[in-house]
Amino acid sequence: MYLHLGQNIVVNYRDIIGIFDIDKTTVRKISRDFLASAEKSGRVINVSMELPKSFIVCKKGSDTIVYISQISPATLLKRSSYAENV
Repeated sequence: MYLHLGQNIVVNYRDIIGIFDIDKTTVRKISRDFLASAEKSGRVINVSMELPKSFIVCKKGSDTIVYISQISPATLLKRSSYAENV
């Protein structure tokens, strides 16, 4: 199954490591450092032209990719729960 992250970007559920709320997690320095490091190494894909609400950490082979999305974590969770029940 796949999860739509916005802007025609979908990821396989198997590849998702975590879905995080940007506002709540970037309060901590470790989260900010993680995102800064991912950005610096070119592993961040911004799929949002609007105010970002979540970031999704995914594995891609041996690498980690971070998607920035305008879709809230609650909505992404609902989508994933719906897909599991289909």
